[in-house]
Amino acid sequence: MSFSLDGKTAIITGSANGVGLAIARHFADQGANVMLADVDEARLRREVAQFPATGEQVRFFAGDLRERLTVANLLSATVDAFDRVDILVNAIRQCTRADPLDSQDDAVDTLIQQNLIASLRVIQATARRMIAQAEKVETDAHSVGAIVNLTSIAARRSQPELMAYSISTAALDQMTRSMAVALAPKRIRVNAVAIGSVMSANLKDQMREHAEYRESILRHTPLGRIGAATEAAEAVQFLASEAAGFVTGQIVTVDGGRTLIDPVNAPAH
Repeated sequence: MSFSLDGKTAIITGSANGVGLAIARHFADQGANVMLADVDEARLRREVAQFPATGEQVRFFAGDLRERLTVANLLSATVDAFDRVDILVNAIRQCTRADPLDSQDDAVDTLIQQNLIASLRVIQATARRMIAQAEKVETDAHSVGAIVNLTSIAARRSQPELMAYSISTAALDQMTRSMAVALAPKRIRVNAVAIGSVMSANLKDQMREHAEYRESILRHTPLGRIGAATEAAEAVQFLASEAAGFVTGQIVTVDGGRTLIDPVNAPAH
């Protein structure tokens, strides 16, 4: 089977920076039509302008994907630009540190809305579009659509100040499994990539604020280095491609082996 994305149309949410942006660039390099989606319009404009010459291959959409109307408009903009949607990558990931005993803190509500609910609404809308496309054109393809969620190794760890992030990513893992079962009869595959020890925008921020983060991560990573965002993008490509045609409901971990030995108090990024 092929790893090719050539001619496929992909929506990449959370793609104004970090790993989401790396995935969008990688998909465009692989020949996919790409719709970048994020709330940060100014940054989307700057980043898309720096893509290699791609003609009409790359577009962007700015809006708050927690809103149902915004999600509907994203799907409409994608179909208007490219006629169809074949792949969805949910790379929305917000991480907030908070005291788990602070009853006035809204971190859990915020991250559930941002990391889980926004992704769920985009999945629901995109899946409906993929189903409608398949009904219009008869095909014997094993898959008529692929959805990949970007999650984190924090979902399997208990670091109190990251409780909200851990809860939201654990919920995203379970949503991935549930939607995989729900959409399997429609030939839509749903998987996730859980990252750790990968150079994300959030990790860059944390290393600027805490000089010890880099050495701590290296000590707790068997492969002895921080992964490149492109390495996460390549795992997403596999799950989105026909090469993963019999893979659904899986959480693929890209962390240099950290979860094999990781103690509770090591940074979860």
